[in-house]
Amino acid sequence: MAVHLSRPAVGIESLEHFHDVLEARAESGAEPGDPDFTWMTTRNAPKRAEELCDGGSVYWIIKRHFVARQKVQRVEKLEDDNGRSYCMIFLDADLIHTVPQPRRAHQGWRYLNIADAPADLPRSSSGEMSPEMAAELKDLGLL
Repeated sequence: MAVHLSRPAVGIESLEHFHDVLEARAESGAEPGDPDFTWMTTRNAPKRAEELCDGGSVYWIIKRHFVARQKVQRVEKLEDDNGRSYCMIFLDADLIHTVPQPRRAHQGWRYLNIADAPADLPRSSSGEMSPEMAAELKDLGLL
């Protein structure tokens, strides 16, 4: 059974800013290898990594709301040049917008059960719904 992670997007001002950061990372060649994925690093590896790789996603918190997610591809435990261990979580490059959902701030990552994860935003024929519009529709009880 899959499990998700929630993680604050530290230093990110908006969903558009997050897209720009991911694009800049890809263009700079900073991604190790394939442009079809990106990654995040953590000090500690998730103990439930197998469940995370079984259909899990990282749900990103921007300005105290879940607004997007990325599917997890794999988790690797690594060691830096000084012998300190860390973990890389490889994610799909595609950023999937979600229905904005309030979330308290926290440090690092937290497990997120499937039942507690926000739904993906529906895609219209003209593209994706803006996060601002989705937040307003949610406040009105229409999403």
